Amino acid sequence: MKIIFKFLFILFLIIFIPIVYISIVGIETDKFNNQISNKIKDFDEKLEIKLKKVKLVLDPFKFRIKIKTVGSKFNSQNNIIEIESIKTQISLRSLIENRFSVQNLEISTKSIEIKKLISFLRTFENSPELFILEKTLNKGFIIADLKLEFDSEGNIKNNYTINGFIKDAKLSILKKYNFKNLDLIFKFQKNDLILSDINFILNNLNLSSKEISISKNKKDYFVKGNLNHKELQINDINIDLFIKRFLPKIDVKKLRLSSNNDFAFKIDNKFSFNNFELNSKILVNEFSINNDFNLKNYFSNIKDNFVFSDHEISIKYLQDDLFIDGKGKILTQENNDIISYNINKSKKVLNFKTTYKINDNPLNVDFLNYKKNIKNEAIIKLEGTRNKQGEILIKSFLFNEKKNEINIKNLNLNKRFKIVELDSLSLDYVDKDNQNNKIKFYSKKNQYYLDGQSFNANKLIEDLLSEKKNTELFNSNTKIKINIDLIRLDKEYDLFNLKGDIFLDNKEIIKAYLEGNFSNDEKLKFSVTNVDNNKITTLYVDKAEPIVKRYKFIKGFEQGVLDFYSSKKSGGSVSQLKIYDFKLKELPVLTKILTLASLQGIADILSGEGIGFDEFEMNFKNKGNLMTIDEIYAIGPAISILMDGYVEKNKIISLRGTLVPATTINKFIGSLPVLGKILVGSKTGEGVFGVSFKIKGPPKKLETSVNPVKTLTPRFITRTLEKIKKSN
Repeated sequence: MKIIFKFLFILFLIIFIPIVYISIVGIETDKFNNQISNKIKDFDEKLEIKLKKVKLVLDPFKFRIKIKTVGSKFNSQNNIIEIESIKTQISLRSLIENRFSVQNLEISTKSIEIKKLISFLRTFENSPELFILEKTLNKGFIIADLKLEFDSEGNIKNNYTINGFIKDAKLSILKKYNFKNLDLIFKFQKNDLILSDINFILNNLNLSSKEISISKNKKDYFVKGNLNHKELQINDINIDLFIKRFLPKIDVKKLRLSSNNDFAFKIDNKFSFNNFELNSKILVNEFSINNDFNLKNYFSNIKDNFVFSDHEISIKYLQDDLFIDGKGKILTQENNDIISYNINKSKKVLNFKTTYKINDNPLNVDFLNYKKNIKNEAIIKLEGTRNKQGEILIKSFLFNEKKNEINIKNLNLNKRFKIVELDSLSLDYVDKDNQNNKIKFYSKKNQYYLDGQSFNANKLIEDLLSEKKNTELFNSNTKIKINIDLIRLDKEYDLFNLKGDIFLDNKEIIKAYLEGNFSNDEKLKFSVTNVDNNKITTLYVDKAEPIVKRYKFIKGFEQGVLDFYSSKKSGGSVSQLKIYDFKLKELPVLTKILTLASLQGIADILSGEGIGFDEFEMNFKNKGNLMTIDEIYAIGPAISILMDGYVEKNKIISLRGTLVPATTINKFIGSLPVLGKILVGSKTGEGVFGVSFKIKGPPKKLETSVNPVKTLTPRFITRTLEKIKKSN
């Protein structure tokens, strides 16, 4: 028994020690080199491998042998790749049965230049993708592990994997877009590529991604991943590349932002993109743009640059549908305001909604004579849509500052911003003159109505008289029916019960009739009619003072009745203006003429109580910027004036005429046989000579000359006699 035991123990040691040695240390041999090389050739015939000795390590528990070789080299058409190691496993059963069966191969590369690796791969698979990569990759290194499994017949299974990482790669896709310092980890299986821990620099912008996956489905590739970055300051070059491409009309000065973006899209073998999806969270720390907007009339302290700050923006893009939600600060004047916005674009239809809160900043609406209290908060709410034809529908517009409110419903504008249709516009506010304005403009049964309790027209009349440029508001012919209880003309004069109709063709009134009352039943009447393409306009006002006194060159105008008639045809107009029974206290040009003519007594009356006139009549023609004055005639107890000339707008004024004191007229007419006694009686006052004068020059630099006249012109005498006859 002892001998048997010793024999078995020695036999165990003889068997066990080699097994332990082979399992731990292993042995080296070149016996399997040809078999490994042949398996590599199964992958591609052109691929050769140079192997050193192979090390065998026994795995007694799994009844197989692990085979490993280091320092090998792959060669394909003289392109050589150095291999760190090759590993495989052989079943002991296959050895016992005297057949070689490699179950798998694990190939680990050394650090290889990416460009060299791509050139190597193209020797046995020259695909368009590899060609593009070779042209765009300029540098970088790769380390990869390749795992292959074989079936019982020695064919490579489809479950092979390639793992590794890329370091310091550089891509040049386009001249203006430069990728560098690209680091990532990759894992490739059949039809699937996963990139993770991605970091790179794009045009000096540090970007990163947790993961990007690429899956192949037939001829398409599905790409899904994310792209993130911490706060970046975008320089001028990148603003041109990334911002102005989408916002070409906005001059961006500065941009600082951070973002987190998830995306997905499909790409075919022709590199056509489709099914793009995007989900972004963006924090705009600072976004500064040049102020190219004409808003000075609304924001008196407006800055040269607008600055958006602390904006949290959410962007979703799905199947051509774009959703944008955002909110943050906006600095357009001295203090920050708050703006929020919601944009939805779907199939060329754009829906928008925004709220703008104005805090400690001024706001003026000049044409409404409105000014916001700087300490009050004003809120502007706007909601609407724009269709693919460029037409805009403002579903609702609301402005609110305490009790002041402007409200618009369903305003339809064409692409030239002219009104196609409007449901309603209501105004309820206190203006800069502390006057209440409460009116409503609305449509009903194919026509518009303008009615309400009160409206301060002081600023509107001032704008009309100063010939400020009007905007074409309506796209088609429009009828407006007016009924307003009170129209405030200025601080002294009100017009009551203004009623009538106005017909508009674009910005031009083609037909109108308006009538209103002053106190004491004094009237205002305005009419426009068209007869045979001849547009006739009339205006009659029992109180001319609130209109005439607005002209800056006339001061101290009192009383008066105004009667205006104009006929317009073929781009020109013929007009007549008459004013009756009024006084003038100050008229700079007239004062200068009286002074130069040594008529100081009359000049003193003009600047004192004022000179009275029985009638003023002006006959003139307009064509383009030229006004031709056929005659201006004014007659009064103190003086009479007759003149003519022309005025070219903003260029030159040229007038000439005769001024005669009333005593001279009476003396001359009284000396006429028989007729003189009939017209002025037998007594006349002490007479003086009249004067002729000329006024010429640019509007702000007029020159006046005066000469005495001894003989009155027949025209002056005729006009004077006509007026005297009418008055008698």
